[in-house]
Amino acid sequence: MYQISRAIYRRLAPRVIAGPGDPSGQRSRQQLLEASEAMMTRMAQDRDYVAHPARTLFNDIRGCFSLPDQLLVFSIVKQHVELADDYLARLPGDVTAFGERRQCRASTRRGTPCRREPLPGRAYCPSHKHLEELVLAA
Repeated sequence: MYQISRAIYRRLAPRVIAGPGDPSGQRSRQQLLEASEAMMTRMAQDRDYVAHPARTLFNDIRGCFSLPDQLLVFSIVKQHVELADDYLARLPGDVTAFGERRQCRASTRRGTPCRREPLPGRAYCPSHKHLEELVLAA
């Protein structure tokens, strides 16, 4: 995921325009980098809860580019988000995008994270599977 966010940055950084109070465009490039890294991290952690990642990322960074470049910027963002989706879809069921073992998303009564492994294809362990049913019903 890190490589995909950096690829977005490398492809788009030369097209960043300088803004008011930012004659070199350094702040705009920093905004581009932070937004792409944040979206890739969010997709890796909570892919089910990111409705339209390409559109969201584009809306976060569109002010950094000139109007004629907007279509190109959106197509690059969309292409890379689709690559990230494909990568996440090909991961084994028991491993996160960061190479860690999957854990149940619930918390214990003490407030510590549940340490059980979730059911295959699910986000919660057998003890907390009722929480997933509540989320799906909402």
